[in-house]
Amino acid sequence: PADVCQLVFGVPDEVSRHLLASPIIRKLSFTGSTVVGKHLLKLAADTMKRTTMELGGHAPVVIFDDCDLDKTVEALAVGKCRNAGQVCVSPTRFYVQEGIHDRFVEAYARRLSQVRVGDGLLPDSEMGPMANPRRPQAIADFVADAVSHGARIRTGGEAIEGRGYFWQPTVLSDVPLAARIMTEEPFGPVVVTAPFSTFDEVVEQANRLPYGLAAFAFTENARRANLIGDAIEAGMVGINTTGLAAADAPFQGIKESGHGSEDGPEGLAACLVVKSIHQA
Repeated sequence: PADVCQLVFGVPDEVSRHLLASPIIRKLSFTGSTVVGKHLLKLAADTMKRTTMELGGHAPVVIFDDCDLDKTVEALAVGKCRNAGQVCVSPTRFYVQEGIHDRFVEAYARRLSQVRVGDGLLPDSEMGPMANPRRPQAIADFVADAVSHGARIRTGGEAIEGRGYFWQPTVLSDVPLAARIMTEEPFGPVVVTAPFSTFDEVVEQANRLPYGLAAFAFTENARRANLIGDAIEAGMVGINTTGLAAADAPFQGIKESGHGSEDGPEGLAACLVVKSIHQA
């Protein structure tokens, strides 16, 4: 039908202020950064608009020593290279149990070093470019800061010369908590790894940030899978998979990663108005 979808182009802040000030608009659904989401929430509050916020994340990955190592490496290589890591649910903070940490990092770095980076329209490309010219420099700053704090580059770590905004898939190990990338979402093809010993220790590390969009865990132990899925503070948890989006399941974050749901019955309900009519 006519006017079901209307697109408005312009300066983002000007468009947002104009639309959110209008009483005609009754619902705001936003996908983007936490900073911008908070700004839009303040604007929406003036007219009491209902909101759905799908905001930033910094997804932890818990890799237990009983995982299927080969399958885990492959799943996380594919998941990380999706849209060059420019996905809000991109796996980023890898916590690997001590017994397999070095072996996993070596295998994962080797796999990412084999990823073919290039034009996304070419059939042999496995990972495409960054979104704009600012992104390679932003990633370079994250990597430089991590290295200055003692991190080791296991593969990648540099922009790819030539036309376009391409960055090598990068693995950093021995990254201390003081490095920016341990608290700020890089939004690019960069992974940081750290070893862990106990279940309680890794849960504390996974949950220490104010974000809670996506999290992942890899284990062949069903009881451990249930425990970690329950303990991690995230709106979505993938066990032995990086696939989280499904039309019949809610897509959502908690804490500063947003509120409300997209997809699933919950996503539909968020766009409906509930009315009770009582008649005698």
